[in-house]
Amino acid sequence: MHPYQIAILYSLALFAGLMIFLEFGFRLGRRRAAQPHLMSAHEGIGAIEAAVFGLLGLLLGFSFAGGASRLDTRRDLIVSEANAIGTAYLRLDLLPAEAQPEMRRLFGQYLDTRLQAYRMLPDLKLAQQNFALAEEIQQKIWSNAITASRADSTQNVARVLLPALNDMIDVTTNRAVAMRTHLPGLILNLLVFVALLSGILAGYAMSKREKRSVIHMLIYAAVIALTVYAVADLDHPRSGLIRLEAADNALVKLRQSIR
Repeated sequence: MHPYQIAILYSLALFAGLMIFLEFGFRLGRRRAAQPHLMSAHEGIGAIEAAVFGLLGLLLGFSFAGGASRLDTRRDLIVSEANAIGTAYLRLDLLPAEAQPEMRRLFGQYLDTRLQAYRMLPDLKLAQQNFALAEEIQQKIWSNAITASRADSTQNVARVLLPALNDMIDVTTNRAVAMRTHLPGLILNLLVFVALLSGILAGYAMSKREKRSVIHMLIYAAVIALTVYAVADLDHPRSGLIRLEAADNALVKLRQSIR
């Protein structure tokens, strides 16, 4: 099951859970209010409600901000990779003329493989095969550059090209780490727990009315569930509604410029 499918199911389950807990809180409040010795059941709970709803707001805000920050980091890394590959490709001019065609061919193949790997996502198995192939091509590029540097009396290859290739390789590690960095499960579970707890409190507070307000219950549950879905979607920008195609265009345009 793809991450966006899991996120949708998770959000739907949270929506249903909130509706249930809102109803539970409403019935609990009405039952307690109906007992003469518990007429003051709603008094003195304002501080608790404020604390729980405040905590829920903080968790939602920080989770959303963290997801947006991770998305921006992924975008920046795509641009960094495009710049690193483009810089290294330009410095291939320092190689001997007979070594350049093979290196340019490897660069084109390397970019094709990297782009294909990210197109395969969220299918990690197929993507991993392309990442492994890209690493093999990466090693060939590095080996060819080392061989050329040993034959270069000016040492321009070692001083200029090799650092650029090193940056090109390093950014792939950063992208791999960023791709696997998500909202910690503990924080997500705490967010869901506090959301459900807030549902009980909201339903309990609503029991001051004679009849429940279904429209308010639906809006509350929908807003919380949609926000949690957005947080999950931000963490998996290649499988849901949030995408990275605009940033990927930097690599696509670079590939088009490589001949």
